[in-house]
Amino acid sequence: MSEFRPVETVEDLNSLDSDEVFEGYREGLQCAPEPGSDRSRSYWHGWRNGSTDSGRCQKDASQSRLAEAVCMPARRMKMN
Repeated sequence: MSEFRPVETVEDLNSLDSDEVFEGYREGLQCAPEPGSDRSRSYWHGWRNGSTDSGRCQKDASQSRLAEAVCMPARRMKMN
């Protein structure tokens, strides 16, 4: 279990360091071990998504909520 709180809102996602998210994502895709307190929450968020996209981890409820929050505005625009 991670020491970091999962990202679930667009506002929270926008507060993260995008360079660190990208670095973590790349390393998660490459099967790097789960980061600890030596890394930031931004890095961990990216690592978590890279690990999921690589097929090593299952998407969880927090990731699903964030995906819905990110996609919902576009869905609403298509409906109008």
